[in-house]
Amino acid sequence: MIKYMCDGPRPFCVLLTSLCSSLSRFSLPVSLPPRWGDSFHLWPHLQRHGLSKMVLSLPPGWLVPPGIPMCFCMVCLGSVDSFVGEPDHVEEENPEFWRSQAKQTLQSVLDRELNTNVAKNILFFLGDGMGITTYTAARILKGQLQNQTGEETVMTMDTFPSVGLAKTYSVDFQIADSAATATAYLCGVKTNLNTIGVSAATRNGVCKSQKGNEVTSILKWAKDAGKSVGIVTTTRVQHATPAATYAHTASRKWYSDADMPAGAKKDGCTDISSQLLSNTDIDVIIGGGRKYMTPRGTKDPEYPRDYSSWGKRKDGRDLIKEWQSMKFGKVAHYVWNKTDFDAVDPETTDYLMALFEPGDLRFEADRDPNMDPSIVETTEKAIRILQKNPKGFFLLVEGGRIDQAHHAGRAYMALHEAVALDYAIAKGLELTKENETLTIVMADHSHPMTFNGYPFRGQSILGKSPLWAMDVLPYTTLMYGNGPGHKVANGTRPDIRNVNTKTKDYVQLAAVPTESATHSGEDVAVLARGPMAHLFQGVQEQNYIAHAMAYAACVGADQRHCQGKQTAAPVVHTTLTDDRNGAGAIHGSAVLLSSLLCVMLALTVGL
Repeated sequence: MIKYMCDGPRPFCVLLTSLCSSLSRFSLPVSLPPRWGDSFHLWPHLQRHGLSKMVLSLPPGWLVPPGIPMCFCMVCLGSVDSFVGEPDHVEEENPEFWRSQAKQTLQSVLDRELNTNVAKNILFFLGDGMGITTYTAARILKGQLQNQTGEETVMTMDTFPSVGLAKTYSVDFQIADSAATATAYLCGVKTNLNTIGVSAATRNGVCKSQKGNEVTSILKWAKDAGKSVGIVTTTRVQHATPAATYAHTASRKWYSDADMPAGAKKDGCTDISSQLLSNTDIDVIIGGGRKYMTPRGTKDPEYPRDYSSWGKRKDGRDLIKEWQSMKFGKVAHYVWNKTDFDAVDPETTDYLMALFEPGDLRFEADRDPNMDPSIVETTEKAIRILQKNPKGFFLLVEGGRIDQAHHAGRAYMALHEAVALDYAIAKGLELTKENETLTIVMADHSHPMTFNGYPFRGQSILGKSPLWAMDVLPYTTLMYGNGPGHKVANGTRPDIRNVNTKTKDYVQLAAVPTESATHSGEDVAVLARGPMAHLFQGVQEQNYIAHAMAYAACVGADQRHCQGKQTAAPVVHTTLTDDRNGAGAIHGSAVLLSSLLCVMLALTVGL
């Protein structure tokens, strides 16, 4: 019966479904404590709607009879997770609010003019694993961290006028990895899983197959055109995404020579770290991965007692010292901590290599601000160094640990990484001019994180759904299709009623048990701003991105269209903004209705 009654308005559906679940689980008398609304964040709503006196009139210790009254009261009490911000958006109840907002947005779109300048600079932001679900959830979290309800928050990347989708499959797999996808959007060709900077004629892990099948990247095309180039990442600089800008390898796992099989070395293949020095003259290199650059047994300067952080190389080469020697006569700095990083003057620096960790950088939520700079700080330093070149620059900025947090099933970490990336994007826009800088934001692939359960407006994005499942247990708003969060005890999944799901260490529930959550195969968003941004629209193959960037900047093989084009000119362009705070009327109506039902039934049945 409840199921069919839920075909009506959604708030009522949410209430009825919660009532049904609560009724089946709670059938014994329960004692209400004084001011029980405080424990469930409902007291402000009761006071606002004049119900607090009615509730206080119920004597402490009053026994709720079994059955329906308890079912209704559970809507007020147990089924609603904590809220963020002040959910009182009265203006949203007025249709004119939405009409006015839509008209303003429409006019902004109509006022836009195409920017057909040559892109002097390309600023490429890559959210590794930042699928659309992650993007949406990060938007809400960003707002909630600012004490807003979150849904109406406007991310910096939301303001980009051109939006499209990219298909992420690789040549051999329906769902790709970061190596194959990076080769697609940076080198312009699709390839096989686990291979970097090579065509699909290369076989995974087979050194001989990569000979003659190497493909170059947009970073090299930009360097060949006289531009300055750089990579910034929150992972090791040898990881799949940054490696695709400079390396050619049959295996993404060949970080150092110690990671390569003897046969591959005998056949003439080289590790990714050595290619960082030999393949392209990169002006700015920022990330982690210093243990792959030094000889085996070299103690790490930050973790000298941690053997796992020591140098890995078997060939005895110290690539950091080699890099410094290669830059003789130039102003080149190698740094590994924030103090030395902050001391680098971008106005006088020609080259910078900053490796802040032996492997990947720490998650943003775990970062020591005294030792490691944020992605905002590294992005700013890189741009200030590169932008001195009158011919422009290409910079790849990767929020790489979004992906790694998702693999671990830790939504808290993944979303905080995505929010940090959005702040880096804002810094990038602040430091560059829109009429000469093409800025791209995209993901390489997605993850099987779902956003579900009809949570109320303003409810914590990391909290629990107000609806309970058929097993009469709560579940989180964010969960995974597979991953380490799958647990079964005594034939049932975990009861998380008393679990704080909003901590950085919480592992989300998962439907299928896997040691690590996989990637997912849906299309990813591509957002663009600046010269030729209109090229990044529609549903495209992922390898199209590299060609569109090259066309916009007049780099690479085909430059026939560039004759006589100007680099920059004033362009009319309006971005969309939204400064609204708070929550909406749906949530307020739902809480009011549930409170009224609870109090009315309590008075009629219990007294």
